[in-house]
Formats: sequence, C-alpha cells, structure tokens
Amino acid sequence: MTALDAGALLAAAAVAGALGGALGMAGGVFIVPLLTTVAHLPWPSAVAISLVAVVASSCAATPAFLTAGLPNLRLAVLLEVPTVGGAIAGVLLADRLPTRLLYGVFALVLLVSAVQLARGRRTAPVTAPDTKPNGWRLDGSVRDGDVSLPYRVSRVPVGLGAMFGAGLLSSMLGIGSGVLKIPAMDGALRLPIKVSSATASLMIGVTAAGTAAAAVLQDGVDLSYAVPVVLGSVLGSTIGARVLVRIPNGPLRVLFFLVLLGLAVPMIMNAVGAR
Repeated sequence: MTALDAGALLAAAAVAGALGGALGMAGGVFIVPLLTTVAHLPWPSAVAISLVAVVASSCAATPAFLTAGLPNLRLAVLLEVPTVGGAIAGVLLADRLPTRLLYGVFALVLLVSAVQLARGRRTAPVTAPDTKPNGWRLDGSVRDGDVSLPYRVSRVPVGLGAMFGAGLLSSMLGIGSGVLKIPAMDGALRLPIKVSSATASLMIGVTAAGTAAAAVLQDGVDLSYAVPVVLGSVLGSTIGARVLVRIPNGPLRVLFFLVLLGLAVPMIMNAVGAR
C-alpha cells in the first residue's frame, strides 16, 4: 500500500468514525463495506480490522458522552450481559455461514436501519422516574439546556432479547451493533435519542473488545490497513461525539439515512453475486 492509499484510507475511516460517532453507532457499519468493496480485503480480515477500530472508536467517543452525563450506566451494564452472550454465539457461528449470506444479512441490517432513521425516532415521553422498590431502577434524567428532564425505561425484557440479537449480528458482521441497539433502545426501552446513542456507544466497545481479540487471534490483522483505519476512526469518532452532544440530530439522521442506503447497494450486489 502506498502512502497516498494509506492517507485516503485514513481519511475515509475518519469520515466513517465521525458519522458513526455522531449517532452512537461507531464506524464498523461503514468500515466493513469500505474494506471489502473498495480495498478488496477478504471478509474475515475486514471484520477483524473493523472490530479493532470499533473498540478504539468507542474509547475515543465515550469521554465526551460521560462528561455530558448522557449514558445510562446501570442500563448499559444490564444490557451488556445478553449482548456479550450473543456476540460469543456469533463468533462460533460466523465461520459456518457462506460469505454471500453474510453480505445479505449485512445489507438487510443497513436497510432496516435506514428505514428506522427515515421514520424518525420519537423522543421518549418525559415522566417521573419509577421509584417502586421492586422496579428495575434504571430510570434517569438527561439535560436539555439548563433543564434536567427525567425519563423512564420501559419493557426491559424486550430490550434484553433485542440486545442478544444485536450482539449476535455484531460479531458475525464486524459492526458495532449500534444500528440495532439504538433502534431497540428507542423503540423498546423508549429512551431519549441522545441517551440511546451515548449508551450504545459505551456498550459497543465492551461488546467488540472480546470479539476483536478472538478475530485477531484467529485471522490476524494486516497492519498496513489496520493502522490508518484505527487512527482515522479515533479521530472521526472524537469529532462525531462532540457533534452529538452539541447539535440537533435531525440533519445528521438525514445524512446517515443516505449513507446507509449507499452502503446497502454494494452489499446487495455482493450477496447476489453481481460483483
């Protein structure tokens, strides 16, 4: 790889990290298609590099979210248990599935995420937190300007099941699983959008850490590709996290919707053998 190619890859990874960080999805959803369709890396190599980049992106983005008080830490710990279980199952299952099927599943994930973004994510109704002794005690509050608004976490069992599926797909596809976690948190748990995104970003790094180590040990990592991708992802996710904290999400959601559709096209073509 030439220095120019490495620079272009770093810039592309930075854009991917910024887009992913701005919506709490890390950059894996962009990095895998970038490496497989543009750099023409084999799927296992692309997944390994992507998972390493996802861990780095999560570590870079989380401090800004914690400073703003956005993640629900208690909820993140609870949801991470089924997510890790799903991720382990995905690692064991991925090698047994044909590559075309993985491309097809990835395309489906992209399209579902795009539809979710197009429909818009409703802001959770603001209610007093649940203080019942037997409740989950997961409710919290998020700041809107100078006002602290409480929110209630609903339908936790449904959210736990969704997190298992998110972990399963994330390890099989090499993505941060935010494309599934955030819609699940918004739809099932009914969290405010910024809480969903920040909590997902925190969880993504934990979920990907173990699977990244397994992927690296099993398939290895091409450092000539991994170094620019990881560096670009860290830079981009740091910027994206600050964007999420400071500006409205409407314009970002529209841009993300368009990017998801653009990425789904080559994945579908790979799945059907058109390229």
